[in-house]
Amino acid sequence: MEDNKLTYIDENGNEVLCEVLFTFESEEFGKKYVLFYEVGDMEDGDDKVSVMAASFKEGEDGSIGELFAVETDEEWDLIEEMLQKFDDEECGCDDCDCEECDHECDDEHCDCHHHHHE
Repeated sequence: MEDNKLTYIDENGNEVLCEVLFTFESEEFGKKYVLFYEVGDMEDGDDKVSVMAASFKEGEDGSIGELFAVETDEEWDLIEEMLQKFDDEECGCDDCDCEECDHECDDEHCDCHHHHHE
């Protein structure tokens, strides 16, 4: 990982450069997770990006090392809960009524972005 970016190899063997959204650690599953999206996703004028998630093992320098697939529905539930919390923080209000969000808010300046995982 460099400058908040990571690279992974897709199913076709191509290197894909991604922007890291955030990382978190789960004591329940004993793993660290990273949420990220492909660089360029936000450049097409669409405010929706496809957020991907993986568990990871830290490299020796503390960076994101090897990525691993998310294995269980329980892990996906946790990831979606953490993404929702991240969206709430990015929004700038606890509840909002943006069309892209499932929140209700009186803040007319609320600027939410809806994400979904692949």
